[in-house]
Amino acid sequence: MIAQITLSHYLVLSAILFSISVAGIFLNRKNLIVLLMCIELMLLAVNMNFIAFSHHLQDIAGQVFVFFILTVAAAESAIGLAILVVLFRNLKTINVADIDELKG
Repeated sequence: MIAQITLSHYLVLSAILFSISVAGIFLNRKNLIVLLMCIELMLLAVNMNFIAFSHHLQDIAGQVFVFFILTVAAAESAIGLAILVVLFRNLKTINVADIDELKG
């Protein structure tokens, strides 16, 4: 007998990934790189939902929407890493608590 992966398997996996990313955001408020990675993981969990429902409903609109989300996520990552490099050059740390020193 062959075990099949159903829609509920994808939804449970997506919920687990989303929960891990939310926990990572709330538990680790010190390292900016980990926060950016948690945000990316959150976006990937949402994308998995879009693709799973798109496949289940036999509609390609969800998969097309994932390409737009990935494009925005790539731009967000590039801008976030650029800000991170500037912060590190100015403060010599990437600690999120030290960002308050940049206030005018």
